[in-house]
Formats: sequence, C-alpha cells, structure tokens
Amino acid sequence: MKHSTRSPLALAIGGLLAGSVFTVIGQDTSQQSEQTAEKAPERISVLGSRIRTDGLDRASPVEVLSADTAISQGLSTLGDLLRSSTVAAGSNQITSATSSAISEGGIGVETVSLRGLGANRTLILLNGRRIGPAGTRGAVSAFDLNIMPLAAVDRVEILKDGASSLYGSDAVAGVVNIITKKGDESVVNVNISQPTKEGGETVRLSASFGRTFDRGSVRVVADYRKDSELARGDRRFFDCAEAYYFDTANGARKDVIDPRTGSFHCNDLPAGHVWVYDYAYAAEDGSTNVPNGGGASTLMQYDYDGSLSRFLPPFTADANNPAHLRVPQGWYPVSYSRESAGLTNASHPFQSLTTLVPERDTKTVFAQGDYALNDAASLYAEALFNRRETISNGYRQFWNLFHYTNDGAGVLPNSTLSPGWTGAQGLSSTPITDHDQDIITVDYRRFVIGAEGSLGQWNWDLNFQSSRSDGDYFSKVIFNDSIASQQFITESCVGSTTAVRNVPCIDLPWLDPNFLNGQFSPEQRAFLFGDETGNTIYKQQTLEAVISGNVFELPAGTVGAAFGAQHQRDEILDTPGSVTLARNAWGSSSAGVTAGKSTTKAIFSEIQLPILRDLTLVDRLDLELSARYTDVSTSGSDSTYKVGINWDLGGGLRIRGSQGTSFRSPALYELYLNDQESFPRIADPCANWATALQNGRITQLVADNCAAEGIAPDFRPPATSNNAFAGGGLGELVAETSTARTVGFVYTPEWTKFSMSADYFDIEIDGEVTQLTAGQVVSGCYNSTEFSTEPLCNLFNRDNLGRVENIRLNFLNIATQYNRGFDLIFNYDIDTNFGTFFANYNHTIQIEAAQQLLASSPRENRAGWLGRPRHVGNLNLGWTQGDLSINWSTRYVGESSLQDRYRQLNGKDTITYWEEEVDIQLSTPSTFYHSLSGTYDFKKYGVTVTAGVSNLFDKEPPKLSNVPNYTSRIGTSAFYSQYDFIGRRMFLDVTYSF
Repeated sequence: MKHSTRSPLALAIGGLLAGSVFTVIGQDTSQQSEQTAEKAPERISVLGSRIRTDGLDRASPVEVLSADTAISQGLSTLGDLLRSSTVAAGSNQITSATSSAISEGGIGVETVSLRGLGANRTLILLNGRRIGPAGTRGAVSAFDLNIMPLAAVDRVEILKDGASSLYGSDAVAGVVNIITKKGDESVVNVNISQPTKEGGETVRLSASFGRTFDRGSVRVVADYRKDSELARGDRRFFDCAEAYYFDTANGARKDVIDPRTGSFHCNDLPAGHVWVYDYAYAAEDGSTNVPNGGGASTLMQYDYDGSLSRFLPPFTADANNPAHLRVPQGWYPVSYSRESAGLTNASHPFQSLTTLVPERDTKTVFAQGDYALNDAASLYAEALFNRRETISNGYRQFWNLFHYTNDGAGVLPNSTLSPGWTGAQGLSSTPITDHDQDIITVDYRRFVIGAEGSLGQWNWDLNFQSSRSDGDYFSKVIFNDSIASQQFITESCVGSTTAVRNVPCIDLPWLDPNFLNGQFSPEQRAFLFGDETGNTIYKQQTLEAVISGNVFELPAGTVGAAFGAQHQRDEILDTPGSVTLARNAWGSSSAGVTAGKSTTKAIFSEIQLPILRDLTLVDRLDLELSARYTDVSTSGSDSTYKVGINWDLGGGLRIRGSQGTSFRSPALYELYLNDQESFPRIADPCANWATALQNGRITQLVADNCAAEGIAPDFRPPATSNNAFAGGGLGELVAETSTARTVGFVYTPEWTKFSMSADYFDIEIDGEVTQLTAGQVVSGCYNSTEFSTEPLCNLFNRDNLGRVENIRLNFLNIATQYNRGFDLIFNYDIDTNFGTFFANYNHTIQIEAAQQLLASSPRENRAGWLGRPRHVGNLNLGWTQGDLSINWSTRYVGESSLQDRYRQLNGKDTITYWEEEVDIQLSTPSTFYHSLSGTYDFKKYGVTVTAGVSNLFDKEPPKLSNVPNYTSRIGTSAFYSQYDFIGRRMFLDVTYSF
C-alpha cells in the first residue's frame, strides 16, 4: 500500500481524533489535489453531529477503526475489531465464548459494551441509521455483531461520549457507526485462521461486486464464515481446574495431589457420586462410621478401575450397630480429608468435549444502492440478510433428593430400592450426562429505503428502517417429572405415571455405578431425556427525517443547524419450548411467553455557533448545542441536551469539551419478561448466626437482625435449593438518565506528522435498571440499618422450616453507575528513502468504574478488579515500501486484582484449605499480545496477500486460584474477554480485485 498525504475527506473521518490506531489513508495524486482545491468543500455528516459540514475539528471525541488494518492484525470479525478498541477492552465483553443461555441475546451472540456500561447502553448504527437487535430468548436488546461481515465494512466510527440528544435512547456510553464499503471495486476474498493447536479454526469466503453508474451505484456482498469449535480439552490450561493454592511460608504449591496421577487434582464437576446424609447421630448410641457424619454430607464413590483400594482403607461398620452405613463392595467415601480429596472424581471425560468457543456457521448477503433523480435529490436503499447457526455442547449432573437406605435403626423410612445399602442415612445420587446441547439458528433481515437531497443551502434526509430477528433455540432437556417421581420414595414407582407427561414411571438404578457414570439404557434415556425448541422474534421499525443547513452569518462565521423527528416501534415475542412452558425442565429456569411492544417518538435539534475567529490564541471558537424531546409509550417522556465547545488556539492546538444528558428507555425484556422461576442456592446470613458471629463471618448488625426476626441462634436451614421468580417491571420502571462530561485537547502541529489527543471522560448513570441476584436481596435485607422497614426484606419469605423461599427478582430502578478516566492517542509517521514508517498508540485509563447498588450501599470502585483493568492499550507499528507493508501490533492488558477486595471482606489474604491457611492468587499481571504480518500487492494480477501470526508468543491466559464468588475461570485460567483463549494462530488473507 502506498503511503500518502490524506485528503480533506479522510481528515474529516480520521482526523477528528487527531488520528487513531487505525489510520485512514487517502489517495495522493497531484491531479486529485488540484481538483480538490478547485471544488467547494465536501459536506458530509460526521458521527457526533447531525449538521452537514466539511467534517473537520468537531468537539466530540471520535475514534476510527479501519477494517483493512484489522485484517493485517489477524482480526477477522466485526466483534474482534470493536473489542480491540481501548474504549471496549477495559471491560469484560460478551463473546461467543462467554455468552450463555442467560446472557442478553442468548448463546453465540456477540455484543459490544463501551466502557463496560452495558451493551444496551451502546447505540449501534449502520451507515448512520439504527440497526435492530438480534438474538434468542427473552432478553434480546442489543445488536449482534455476527450479523455484519467485516468484508462489507470500510471503517467503524466510535463516538466516545453520550449522545442521546442527537441519536436517542441507548446512546448513553457512546455510539458505534459501521460504515460500509462503496465504489467500483469488485473482489473475491479468502481469509483463513489456523491455530497451531487443534480447535478454533476459522475460514471466511466472501465476494463483493460494486459498480458506479452515471446516476448512481450498487454494491452487493456475499459472505460465508465457518468457525470450528474450541473444546475445553483442546487447551490444557482450560481442561483441569487445579485449586492453585500456595504455601504461605515458601510459595510452593499446596494443591491436593491425585495419587493416581501424581499431579495436582482436577476439581471441576464431581462426577457420579452418592451423597450420604448421615442421621446415625439420631440413633440410640449416636455413633457413626461415616466420615464427616453427624448430619453433614459425605461423598461415596465407586472404584471403577481398582485405584481407590490402593490408597484408601476398606470401609467398615460396627456389626452390632444397625445405624452404621453399609455399602456394596467397591464403594469408598472420598473428599472427607486432604488425602481422599485427591481421589475424588471431578474431571469426567465428558468435560473435555464441552464447548468453550462454539461451532458457528454464518451466511450474509448485504446490498446497497443509490439512484440520483436529479441534481438535487436521490434515492437509496440497503438490504441485509443473515443466518447464524451456533452449536454448543456441554455436560451436567442431575440428582434425586432423596432416597433412603434399608434402615434397620428405625431413624428414617426403610427403602426397598437400595440393595446393599443399609443404615440410618439418606442418599442423593448425582449421575452425569452429556445430554446437554444447544443449537441456535437466527435469521435476520433488515431493509432501508430513503431519499436525500438539497434545497438551496439546506440538506435533507428521509429514511425508513425495518429489521426482524427470528431465532430458534433448540435445547436438550432432562424431564423434571421423571426426577420428581423418584424422590422420597421407598418402593417401586412402576404402575404410576409422571405428573406432567403422564408417561409410565420406571425405577431408575440410582446406585448403579454405570448409571452414575453416564451409561444409560435406551429405556432410561427415553424416560429421562428429551428436547425442545423455543423461538424469539424481535422487530424494529424506525422512520426518521432530518434537515440541516446554514441559517445565517455571524462575524465569526456561518451558523449551522439541524432539525429532525423520529418514530420508532419495537416488538418482542419470545415463546420458550414446550418443556419449559410446562415447567418440566429439570435444573433449568422455567419461563412463560414474553411479549411486549413500545413506541418511541422524538423531535430534536442541533445548532453550531461560531463565536470568535482570528484572534490571539483564538483561531476559532465554536459552540455546539443540541436538544431532544423523547416520549416512550412504556416509560414516559424526558428531554436531553448536550453542550460542546471547540476552541482552536492555533499552532495545531485545539481544546474541546462537552456536557450532555442521556436517556435510556428500559429494554422490552426489562419491562415484559414473564414468569421466570429459578432455583439458586444462597448462603443464608442467619444460618447458625451465633457461631458465625463468633467466627467473624457475619457482623453484629446481621446477628441483631436475625435475632429480631426470631431466628434461633443455632438455626440450620434445610439442605435444598431456594426458589426465585423474575419478571419485568412494566408500570414501575422509568427511563434511566445519565450525564456525560468530556474535556480534552488535540495537538496536530503543521511542522511534523506527529499528532496526539487526550480526553477526560466522566459518566454518571442514575436510576439504572438492575436485576438483583437472590443473594443480594437476602444479604441486603439483613445488612440493613433500617431492618424493620427495609424494602428488600419484602422481596422474600421463609417457610415453616425457616428456608428462604419465593425470592422476587423483578427489574428495579435502583442502581447508580459511575465511569471516569482518560483516553490518550498518539500518532507519528515519517517518510524516508527506505520507505514510510508509522506508529500509533491508543491508551485508556480507568480512574473509576463504580456502582452503587442501593441508596444505602457503598460506592464500589471496580476499576482494577479482575475483568476491569485500569490500563489497556494498543500499539501499531508499520513500514511501507512500494507494494510491501509490514505491520507489528501489540495489545496491552493492564494488571488487575481482587486481592485487596478479598482482604477487606475477609480480614485476611489467605483461604482455609483442609484446615490450613494457604495463599491465593487473585491478581493478573500485565499481559501483552503481539501480532506480526506482511502484505504484498501483486498489482499486475489484481491480487493482495496478507500473511501473519496472531499471539506470536503463544501467550496463555493468566492463572487464578479457586475462590468462589471472586474469580471467573475455566480450568485454572482467567476467563475474561481481554484474554486470548485460542493461542498462537497463523492467518492468511487473499484478495482478488477485478
């Protein structure tokens, strides 16, 4: 690629930010320069303003990402490109790997959340117009980045401050504008990414046809992408969840050793055990032979390969005590001591086959065209069709709660279904199965028709956008009525029928080692397992009209203005599968049909006022004002504004700043989500609260509140899950409001090709729509200083056994979120006899990323926590000589830690592990990912080839200790979107132009 000076239009796009990591390059011919000089300045709409101007030097900070440069860095999807921006890289993003059935948009979806404020607070535009959400299940609210192939994208503009007064609801954190390619060029492209280890391969094939005619143009892009699955077993650092604990004295590893392998024990999902609940203490002499007896639970494990007998003593019972547990030969208790914990089966072969990055098939056709009716008016249209198919495989436990032994002690009911198992014990078996798969198929289509033109000095645009997402979600399920038919029974269920499906009941061999290990007969599979398919339809239509132009002249220049109106309609219909609707999916949330719609009407205006010109230290001083009135049928009306100042001091130094308010109407799922029931396990703050207070696990305030409710000091809650209900907040929720402030400077000296910008940002969101977790509701109640009147205490009940139940988790306007920091950009390029060298660096510093959950809650600054590094950066170095270009890029993820947070809440830096204090790793170091590529343009043949290596040094994700509720990890590795899960990979991009 030939390096050259940039045209005014390129400057309008790329120079807004004094450049960016991805520089937009224009053509460099003397003929074109002369023609440009003779023409009137081109008037364009630039992100951050509705007024058509020459696009130079606006007050709003805008970053520009080039799709072509992304290819040279091994980034092959729109999601990859957006996540590379530092405005997104500082927070955990939803990717195909991190998405799940409970993520907004469902499995396989990819979204972007600017500054970590939420994907539904980031507005996505396509060519300056809204593009509707896509996904599955009831929580669809954001645009799925899988829909738009990178082959159709020219660049992406990111407005890095709030802009509701210009663009409407959702533009809280900023705006992403995807600009598609135009022009005559037609190409065929092949892009391949091949990891050096198996799993995670991608292939993309695309073809584009573009033609410009006398009165218009047309362009069609067809794209096919195949992403191969990355399973947990494909990467050793994901396949074994070691505890990753350390000796406090010398730092040596203190993990339990599995004596069968001599390696650290893998402790993922315990597989195929019988949980023994010992009640021998209630028998006549109260003695027991069960480790951890006396009411606690112990795991019994079958010796499948004879290894347990080599390391554990035989399990025996007192022949004269009928309450003692007796088991068939081959069964051993495990996980009751450090030594036996190393023998606990907790890494089943099914685990290695579990999907980490799902298999995905994506097909897209995008077409756009325009036709000039005359010199003053033209028509344009866009059509987008996309199908995404995603397959995700898993494995899971299921259990019955519970059955009994043949109890000769008379403590518990006597069962005939537990041959060989006797004593005063209750049994809960946990078989394992790979009957766990999701297949997602989303069909998306979007049409745009519009007209634009000019009336004298005024430009106008009228357009209509319609999008429709239609997604099917297939899931394999376990029938709840089959499990329920086996619980608390003491004799055969044969002859009865299940409660929901009304099928004949069969006796399941809950104590059979093969059954526990996932080996089922055809009859058992038919009784236990099934599947279902749900469907989600999301429709959005937007009608918008804008007119802009020059109003009048002032001494300092021309006053520009824009006026517009918008009408938008959103509608969702989510119909879960038949098993979920019947509340018969074991271990899964039940849900009803979510259906709702809203209508949004808005009017808006913007004015640009030239205040001063050509004075000392004031080459130019402009004031930008915008306002919007929005009325939403579901959440009321509000007004938003924005004020911006743009001060050019001369000599290439410019100061800019803005303050504005934003507005986000609650998403449809936040309003209409229907009848979701789940069964979380929560830690009851009042469990054995007297002892917990003595041990420092709860505060005096919690103990006093538990006592005030009449809960006994030694209260022991039943060992069962709690139940919770979630639903929308229609009639209660109002729109979120926010205030965003930015101030910064741009330095672009004329005497050198160096440029830089620095911007401070400060965003505060009030009345944030939030869904509390069950634990937050219960904990917030008992930690309240106003316990007798605390509203959270009204969101749950206790049953006659004291168990917390019926927790209500509807969406509420309760939280406040804060985000402050700095964006820095540096650019430099130099022409030499040996070619052109260029360097770009982007850096974002998060000073505060805080949330205040309740009015009585502390303001918690999460900047620097795991998944929220304070510092992120991108360095891009390049060299161009003739047809050859070399590119080196480095992505920097700063250190992060929850060590201080852990110490604050627990009063220590260690964790108790088998009655010993051990050190834990709750910090990640600064991490650098490097990519190297070369591009050669075979102009004679119309072929351009780019080849390179991503993650050049095969950097693995950092390791974290197993500390529940503090870390997100798979295996031993940190599982946050900032880190590379695939490893070193070669990439090749070949383009043939014709």
